[in-house]
Amino acid sequence: MVSVNSTMLPLGTQAPTFDLPDPVGGGRVSLDQLGGAPALLVIFLSNHCPYVKHIAKQLGLLTRRWIARGVAVVGINSNDVHAYPADAPEQMVTFARQAGWDFPYLFDEDQSVAKAYRAACTPDFFLFDGDRRLVYRGQFDGSRPGNERPVTGADLEAAVEAVLSGRPVPEDQHPSLGCNIKWKPGNEPDYFG
Repeated sequence: MVSVNSTMLPLGTQAPTFDLPDPVGGGRVSLDQLGGAPALLVIFLSNHCPYVKHIAKQLGLLTRRWIARGVAVVGINSNDVHAYPADAPEQMVTFARQAGWDFPYLFDEDQSVAKAYRAACTPDFFLFDGDRRLVYRGQFDGSRPGNERPVTGADLEAAVEAVLSGRPVPEDQHPSLGCNIKWKPGNEPDYFG
């Protein structure tokens, strides 16, 4: 397992567009369809990553609460499914249901959306305000597989609560840590490695 930090995309970045298939819910989901939400949370995920598995249930609980309050949430899997068949779309359906995820879990087969967000790891979190400007990119919390810290989602939750209450999100943010995105051979971005 190769662990990497998120790239910490610059705060204020406009949300890159996407239009991707949703193997879990069916159909397609685009950034344009998520307009009007007071906040948008884009999460790069995978099924096989121990870091994602470590937070999966708590992520499901928190996102259900945020969605009920109007936050738009999408998960995106950009991994090379030929090399990592556990991340294939049909497996995404099973994993999302087991984790209790009620948000669309999209498949970025050509990895272009991951590159647009400069996503580096799973999980990798990007929180945008109502104007779709990046206000948080960082860790779920300080818990990692094996470090004995409880999985709370405290860092991300504080950022979501700040956006929903109209307060600024603190700029002191800690990068997420997880499995590197499994790039297709020859498709690795300039920020990988």
